[in-house]
Amino acid sequence: MATGRTHRPATRSRGIPEATVARLPLYLRALTALSERSVPTVSSEELAAAAGVNSAKLRKDFSYLGSYGTRGVGYDVEYLVYQISRELGLTQDWPVVIVGIGNLGAALANYGGFASRGFRVAALIDADPAMAGKPVAGIAVQHTDELEHIIESNGVSIGVIATPAGAAQQVCDRLVAAGVTSILNFAPTVLTVPDGVDVRKVDLSIELQILAFHEQRKAGEETGPEGGAPTTSGRAAAVAAAAEAAVAGDRKGPDGDVPAVMPA
Repeated sequence: MATGRTHRPATRSRGIPEATVARLPLYLRALTALSERSVPTVSSEELAAAAGVNSAKLRKDFSYLGSYGTRGVGYDVEYLVYQISRELGLTQDWPVVIVGIGNLGAALANYGGFASRGFRVAALIDADPAMAGKPVAGIAVQHTDELEHIIESNGVSIGVIATPAGAAQQVCDRLVAAGVTSILNFAPTVLTVPDGVDVRKVDLSIELQILAFHEQRKAGEETGPEGGAPTTSGRAAAVAAAAEAAVAGDRKGPDGDVPAVMPA
């Protein structure tokens, strides 16, 4: 099977907008569910509803793929699954390294959705010498001293950073210098990378703070009554702060508590 280092997806060269690219995984998830139920075709309205977008936007997105469906019939589910998987580069093997095997890194290593979507966890890496050799999700953790060798020997082009914020930029620099060109960053900090390197940031505390904003709007007030219990928004903000602190100080090993929030 081809590796990620030698085969890059053609999405950019074909001029597909980034907003469309961001929605393709949503369509793929909805289509995969239909395929598992042996549904042969789906209308744009049905698929749009399942993916959480409007049908006009869906048809526009699919036009970039050269797929227009058939009037009165809809879209062929299996063909769309293949077409979107090909555009996203999921018809090939993408070896991934996860750096930082605290609570969050261990949870990511144990997440079963990577393999089913074309991503193979090639290595788990941590700076703590006591972690070296310990099995997590059936993979022995390796020390950061081996990072460059691991990336080269496995042909890795995608790295996942799950370290505390203070270590993230140094880890990022080493990943990039070793040849990694795409990074998924779970550390609560902004990374600086050179041109040609893509970074996607996942910040659980920010997402919770956004939810706190919406809860506050729904409640119609910013704070609870003086001396009373905190409002829903106050509780949500407290949870957000706790999440940020937990990620920032995440150093408990794989036997510790595993975060409940996982990728879909």
